[in-house]
Amino acid sequence: MLGVFERLALEAGREVMRVFHEGCAVDRKSDSSPVTEADRESEKIILAGLRAAFPEIPCVAEEEASAGVMPSDLGDAFFLIDPLDGTKEFVNRRTDFTVNIAFVRHGVPEVGVVFAPCTGRFFSGRPGRAETIEVDGDYRIVGRRPISARPAAEPPAVVASRSHNTPETDAFIRDLGAAEIVSVGSSLKFCLVAAAEADIYPRFGRTMEWDTAAGDAVLRAAGGVTRTLDGKPLAYGKRKQADDADFANPHFIASGKSAGAA
Repeated sequence: MLGVFERLALEAGREVMRVFHEGCAVDRKSDSSPVTEADRESEKIILAGLRAAFPEIPCVAEEEASAGVMPSDLGDAFFLIDPLDGTKEFVNRRTDFTVNIAFVRHGVPEVGVVFAPCTGRFFSGRPGRAETIEVDGDYRIVGRRPISARPAAEPPAVVASRSHNTPETDAFIRDLGAAEIVSVGSSLKFCLVAAAEADIYPRFGRTMEWDTAAGDAVLRAAGGVTRTLDGKPLAYGKRKQADDADFANPHFIASGKSAGAA
């Protein structure tokens, strides 16, 4: 499964970069968020590949969901796809947008890939192993090495959202007395914690499950954890929520290993 994810992420990333270089119109969805040809073409590639390889597993993808296309029953396992996380970064010609594919089982993101095609950063995770992957200019994998989250430094290095920071996030960071703050868009924030390049990613703004699942899978594979503000692991497949939309996340804090972890 991870091999299929990696191949599809590279194919989708190539198409995203074609649109990035050629330029495209920016449309608005019903919630006023931006969507582009890159989002749509990337999603087509990923969904076609997943449905061909795993026809029995339901897919939940951002653009289909926005159009009201949703599996009636998720069962115990399903895919979550964000074909272009960081569309605002993409539109503003920044480099840290990503392609994201995740497999969720029993509410847990078990397998995931995050590919930033503009910078070439590529991360993957499956139970017990997370990796950073080296990609050449032809979108071929030429190397990989394992990564592992670290116990938090004191004071910790924090990654924050470039486009979605909130007063609550700023207050949380102040209370930590953070040593370093890296502002980066998209799901790369999870991956920086997974790769021991940062210690904590607090998110007090709105996210959807497809925004977080792939990066969260990489982080958990690297020994980290994502918890809601009540201390529970962030769960996936949330539907019929009394106070929010299907697949909407509560606020959460993603972090590396606890001090006593191996």
